Amino acid sequence: MGDADRISQVQKATLGLRGMIMSGEFGAGARLPEVALSERLGISRTPLRQAMDRLESEGLLERMPSGGCRVASFDLDDINDAIELRGVVEGTAARLAAERGADPELMTAAEQVLNEIDIAVSDPDSVDFDAYVGLNARFHEILAGLAGSAVIRREAERISNLPLASPSAFLRGQEVIPDFNASLIRAQGQHKAILEAISNREGARAEALAREHARLARLNFAFLKDADPRLATRIPGLALVTAS
Repeated sequence: MGDADRISQVQKATLGLRGMIMSGEFGAGARLPEVALSERLGISRTPLRQAMDRLESEGLLERMPSGGCRVASFDLDDINDAIELRGVVEGTAARLAAERGADPELMTAAEQVLNEIDIAVSDPDSVDFDAYVGLNARFHEILAGLAGSAVIRREAERISNLPLASPSAFLRGQEVIPDFNASLIRAQGQHKAILEAISNREGARAEALAREHARLARLNFAFLKDADPRLATRIPGLALVTAS
């Protein structure tokens, strides 16, 4: 097997395994059965173990003293801390982009995304929710890259892979979040304010706005943690949260 094939197998294993864990198929504390997983994913155990190493580095898995891996569990403070940390990283990205000057092409791409979000939320009673989810993820991806720092972009991606820490983590719980559509419009206003601050080279303001924006996720989490348990199968990562 060539290097490209090996990398492809590791990526396949990583995506497949992360998806199963985040959906709650393997609960918090569950040991992962390597043989069964390699058969199910259609890969050998070597790329599977490399994928498990990667998910361990993300904090999604834990090594067991007896060997093998188990799914990590997260308490309420863990989730709030992860969201706060994402705000710190995105805030730093926004500040540095303002101070250093953001790539004009990326700024144009971000503005285009926000224009498309405007269309998606133009009717408060009929928001194009599916479009919003993808566009919101794209905006945050661009935001992480505006500083021109591979380190910040990599850290933003790593943090977003933690359960419930991604910018789109809570968008599937809209039916139980009060005034959810209004919160999307508020978030869009914050998107625009962040981009405007970066464009105006206002570093401190851009950072503060990005950190405040991330805290919207904490408000949504406050509602969802006590919501219908059936939502755990619809919101990736929610099944891994323990009450303690």
